Amino acid sequence: MSGGPDDRSAEGRGGLNQPRQTTTLGFVGLGAMGAPMVRRLLGAGHRVLVHDVNMAAVAAAVSKGAEGRTGPAAVASEAEVVLVSLPTPDVVRQVALGPGGLIEGGAMRVYVDLSTTGAQVAQAVADGLAARGVTALDAPVSGGVAGAEAGTLSVMAAGDPAAFERLRPVLEVIGANTVLVGDRVGLGQTLKLVNNLLAATTWAAACEALAMGARAGLDPELMVGVINRSSGRSFATEKFAAGPVLTRRFDFGFRMELMAKDMRLALQEAEALGLVMPTSRAAQMLYGLAMAGGGGKGDVTELARVTEGWAGVEIAAARRNEA
Repeated sequence: MSGGPDDRSAEGRGGLNQPRQTTTLGFVGLGAMGAPMVRRLLGAGHRVLVHDVNMAAVAAAVSKGAEGRTGPAAVASEAEVVLVSLPTPDVVRQVALGPGGLIEGGAMRVYVDLSTTGAQVAQAVADGLAARGVTALDAPVSGGVAGAEAGTLSVMAAGDPAAFERLRPVLEVIGANTVLVGDRVGLGQTLKLVNNLLAATTWAAACEALAMGARAGLDPELMVGVINRSSGRSFATEKFAAGPVLTRRFDFGFRMELMAKDMRLALQEAEALGLVMPTSRAAQMLYGLAMAGGGGKGDVTELARVTEGWAGVEIAAARRNEA
C-alpha cells in the first residue's frame, strides 16, 4: 500500500486538481451509485481495487483505471481501506461477513459502508469485523446519482472519530457534505433512514396533491412551477415532479424498490424505538400499491402513476399532452 488512510498530505482538501499521492482503496459494489464514486476516487489519484457480481460493471470501472478483483476477500487481501456500496442489508452482511467475504482478507483495517442497511445490520457487521481487528465506519450517502457523479453527496458517517478523521479526505472526494454524526456505528444509518423516510413520505403526498390539481383542471407544469416558488415546495416537487414526471421520462435514477426498502427499514427502527408513525405508514401503503402493480424495478418517480390512475389524469407538461 503506497499511502495510508492517515496520510492527510496525500488527500488534502484543496480539490481534485492538486497533486495527490496514491492510496490503495478497495471498493465493492459498482451500481448506479458505486460506479461514479469509483470514478471520483480514480480522478483523485487513488488506486482502486474493485469487485461486483456484474462483470460488465467491473469491466467499465477497469476501463477508467480501476483494477478488477475476483471477490470481496481478494479486494480486502490487498486494500487496507475498503468501501462498499450495496443494495440491501442481506447483501451487505454477506459481502462483509459471509464465505469469501471481506472478513477473509488479511489487509483490511478500515471498512466503510456507504449503503443504506439500517442500524442493526451496521452494528452486527461492525461487531463481526471488530473480532478481526477491523474498524467499521457507518457512512450512508444521499444526493442521488447526480451527486455521486459531481462529488456533492452528503456522507453521514458514524463510528470511531479517529478513523473518521483519517478517512475524511477520501470521503470528501465523493461527498462535499461529509459529517461525523456520532461516535456509535448505526447513527449514520438512522439519520439516512430519517432523511429517506421524509423524502418518501413527502413524495407520496406530492403525488396525491398534484393529481388532485390536474383533475381539477390546473395545468400541471404551471402548478409545479408555482409550488416550487411557494411554501409547498420540497425536494420531491423540485427534483421528482419538475423534471422526471412532467417530461414523462421517469428517470431520477433511484429504483422504487429501494425507496420502499428504506421506508421499511426506517419504520422497523421506529417500531424498535417504541414510536408510532401514522403518516409515514400511510405513505408506505402507496409504495406498496406501486410495487404490487409491478413498479418495483421502475424509477421512484413512477409512484405518480398510481395517483394519476385514480384521478384519470397525467401530471405532464402541456407539450406532452399535445403530442
